[in-house]
Amino acid sequence: MVTLEDRSVKKKSDERRSHGALCMCTALNMEEGLAAVLYGDGVLGSRNRIHCTVKSTFSETHLVPGLNDLLIANLSPAAVSRFRMGWLQEREQNSSPYNNDSVKSSTQSLSSTYGTISRFGGIPYDVTNSINVWSSGMWVSTAIGATAAMAAAGGKAMPDLASSKLQYYIREHMVEKMRHDDDGHDIDNGMIEEGEKMHLRWNSQKGRIFIDGSHLIHNLDLGDEILIDNSAPPLQIFEKIRDDHQQ
Repeated sequence: MVTLEDRSVKKKSDERRSHGALCMCTALNMEEGLAAVLYGDGVLGSRNRIHCTVKSTFSETHLVPGLNDLLIANLSPAAVSRFRMGWLQEREQNSSPYNNDSVKSSTQSLSSTYGTISRFGGIPYDVTNSINVWSSGMWVSTAIGATAAMAAAGGKAMPDLASSKLQYYIREHMVEKMRHDDDGHDIDNGMIEEGEKMHLRWNSQKGRIFIDGSHLIHNLDLGDEILIDNSAPPLQIFEKIRDDHQQ
C-alpha cells in the first residue's frame, strides 16, 4: 500500500537499498505498469550479462552469468592478486605444423608456430598482448553494473544501459602508468568490445571470483585460466515506463 507520506517524497531513491535499475515501474505506478504489460503496450528489451569460464587442470567450469559485475581477487584483501592478462584470438584449425609432409624440423616448427596457446571448449586460441599484473584484483562489469562498485572503484560511466560492452578495472595496479597497450586497450581501465575475449592466468596460490556480490563464488588455484566475454544469454526485461506514459 502506498501511503500519503510515500507520495509526498520527491526523492524516489533510497541509498540504503537497491535503486531498482531493472524495474519497469515503482510502487507509485505499478497499476499502470501491469496494465501496459497485460495489454501489449510493454516494451521488451535486453541487458547484457558476463560470460566467464574457468579452466583448471582437469575441469572446465562455466560460471553463472553475471548481471552486474565480477570481482576477481585474492582471498585476503591485504594480499597481492597476481595474474597474467591478455586477449584471445581463435586459431585456424588447420594451422598445426603437423599438417606439413615433412616433420624433420618439428621442434623448430612448433616453437615458431605456436607461441602462447590456450584452449577453451576444445578450441585453440593465441594469447596476445598479455601483461603480468600485481594488484588488489580486478572488476569486470556490464553497463548496468558500472554504476555500482565499478563507479566507486574509479571506473567509467556507461550511459547506454543496453550496451553489449563490458568494462574492466584493475584495482591498485602496481605498475608504471601507461596509457594503452599495443592492442589499443587501456592498461588499468578499458572495455571488452563485442566479440573480444579476455584471458587471465591466475598466478597466486589461491583466489576467488565473486559474481554479483558475495553470495555466488568460485575458488581459484594457481595456474587456473579464465575466459571472460559478453556471450552469455542476455536478460530479457520490460523497459521502464517513459515519462510521456506517466503524464
